[in-house]
Amino acid sequence: MSEEWRAARVEHIRGLIVSAEPDIVEEAKWRKPSNPDGVPTFSLDGLVCTLETYKDKVKVTFAKGASLPDPTKVFNASLTAGTRRAVDVTENDILDDAAFMNLIRAAVAVNQR
Repeated sequence: MSEEWRAARVEHIRGLIVSAEPDIVEEAKWRKPSNPDGVPTFSLDGLVCTLETYKDKVKVTFAKGASLPDPTKVFNASLTAGTRRAVDVTENDILDDAAFMNLIRAAVAVNQR
C-alpha cells in the first residue's frame, strides 16, 4: 500500500470540509517530536473535527459527533464513545460525499447553538 492514496484522501476530505463550510478554519495542533506537523484541526465556533492519517486509514474525528444526526451511517468508528464519533476511510472505501458534508454542517450548527 503506497502513501499516495492517503494524501489523495486527505486532500479530498479537506476539500469536502471547506466546501461544506467555507468559513471553517484549519490549523495544525498538538505538535510533538513524533508528529512535528501536528494534527490538522477544523474549527468554526469551536472544534468541528480532526483529520489524521494512519498506516491503514484516514480518520476524521468529530468532536461532538455523538450529538449529530447520521441517518446514512457515515460514522463507522468510535461509535460507543460518549461525545465523539469518527469516520475511518481506507484505500478502497467509497465515502458518501454529500452525507459527509451534511455531518460537517451539522457539527458547525451544534457549535453555534
